[in-house]
Amino acid sequence: MELSVIILNYKMRGLVKNCVKAILESNLNVPYEIIVVDNNSKDGLEEFLKEKFPSVRFIQTGKNLGMGAGNNAGIRAAQGEHIAILNPDIFVFPDSLTKLLEYLKANPDVGLVAPKLLNPDRGLQYTCYRWHKFWTPLFRRTALARLWFAKKELARFLMNDWQHETTREVDWIQGSCWLLPKKVFDEIGFFDERFFMYFEDTDFCRRVHQAGKKIVYLAEAAVIHLHRRQSADGGLGNILTNRLTRIHIKSWLKYMLKWRETMTT
Repeated sequence: MELSVIILNYKMRGLVKNCVKAILESNLNVPYEIIVVDNNSKDGLEEFLKEKFPSVRFIQTGKNLGMGAGNNAGIRAAQGEHIAILNPDIFVFPDSLTKLLEYLKANPDVGLVAPKLLNPDRGLQYTCYRWHKFWTPLFRRTALARLWFAKKELARFLMNDWQHETTREVDWIQGSCWLLPKKVFDEIGFFDERFFMYFEDTDFCRRVHQAGKKIVYLAEAAVIHLHRRQSADGGLGNILTNRLTRIHIKSWLKYMLKWRETMTT
């Protein structure tokens, strides 16, 4: 098996349908499998897939394990030499996965490659980043982003000095759409399951770098990402009222403690 495509679902049945359909209609000309992992959504997804897409493998975790642990269930079951990890809100173009796979196979020093992510109107999403400084997540998720020093830091973090139209090596890439050799997981381990949601991708990229592998943003490959940063809604009071913001801050603190020796203010 050349490729395993893993899609993790939590109450996004309609998006999973569109994601799977686009993959099946793409120009992939290698042996591949699609694995849908469900975190106990109770939305009838298993029955729907059996009826509409019987070739798709389905894994029910039985509870909401979060992003890292849910994807780990799919990775453990995967038979492919390469693993694609897609959020349900990803819509691939016919050549998206082929371009990623061809680049990865041609560059054995690359441990992870990701495409350009676009809004439905084809506007660019900033999805590759420089490493965080200590206060970066707070600036990014609250109204503090309006302050001049926060704007300066966020421009550095988001790599605003680069147009994102060229392929380049980066520090880390948002985990919405990745492709990597399965042997990378064998070498550095799976997602750290202490991160229920947020920072599991940042942490994993740190470990890819530690293993001496490159992380590459492939501008020639693109996908549509139907993304809404719900944890960024609101102001400072959002920390108290928005559950996703609280989860994000909790993951941030875990990440800071784990990688404190690499952090700068």
